[in-house]
Amino acid sequence: MRVAIMQPYLFPYVGYFQLLHCADAFVALDDVAFIKRGWINRNRILVNRAAHLFTLPLAGSSQHRLIKDIDLLPDDRARRKLLATLQQAYHRAPYFEPVFGLVAQVLLAPHTDLTTLALDGLERVNAYLGRPVPLVRSSALAKDERATGQERIIDICRQLGAREYVNMLGGAALYTAPAFWRQGIQLRFLRPTLAPYPQRSSAFVPGLSIIDVLMHNAPAAARALVLQADLREEPAAYSYAA
Repeated sequence: MRVAIMQPYLFPYVGYFQLLHCADAFVALDDVAFIKRGWINRNRILVNRAAHLFTLPLAGSSQHRLIKDIDLLPDDRARRKLLATLQQAYHRAPYFEPVFGLVAQVLLAPHTDLTTLALDGLERVNAYLGRPVPLVRSSALAKDERATGQERIIDICRQLGAREYVNMLGGAALYTAPAFWRQGIQLRFLRPTLAPYPQRSSAFVPGLSIIDVLMHNAPAAARALVLQADLREEPAAYSYAA
C-alpha cells in the first residue's frame, strides 16, 4: 500500500491532487497546529485574467490550536460571497454549471468546522474525477505523543500497513530514507506537474485552485492533469532547471 499525508487544504491546486491520487490511501493531517496564511482556509482563482486570493473566515483561528479544532464562522455570508465571485468570474467557462454546483454543495453544507468542509471538497472533487481515494483523518488514528515529525509519519504509515510513503519534493529535507527502510517502507517524492490548459487569459496562470482546472476542462481532461505526477525515489534525481 502506498500512503500520502498532507494537511487538509481548501480546494487545493492540482499538485495536491497529484499527491492524493498517486496514493492508495490519503491521510489528512488534522491533529497538527493550524498555519495562518497557509492554504488550509484559502486559495486562488482566476478573476479578470489574474490570480485572485479567496479566504474563508474562521472562528478563533490560532497557530496554537489544532486544525481539527478550527471552526468556521457560523455566518455563511462569506461563503455566499465566494460563490457570487465564482459565478461572476467563471460563468462563461465551459464546465461552469457542474463545477459551480459541486462547490456550492460544499460551501452551503451545514459544516461547522474547517476540516470537515475541506475534506468534503476533496471527496466531491475525487468523485467528479471518477477516482475516489480513501481519506483518513490522522486524528482518528492512535497517536504516540512522543513521536514528532518524521517519527509520526512513520507511525501513521505503520498503522495503515503502508509499504511506500510519498511526500512532496519540497519536504525532502525533512525525511531520511534509512529511517523508513528500517520499518520496511520505501520513501518516494513527488514533483508537481503544472501543465498548461486552456484558460480565459492572455497568459497561462499556473498553480490556481482545482476549481479553475475543473471549470476549464472536461472531467477526463482534468483527470489526466491530476495523473501527471512525476514520482521519484530520490530527490537528487530531479532537475530543478527543468
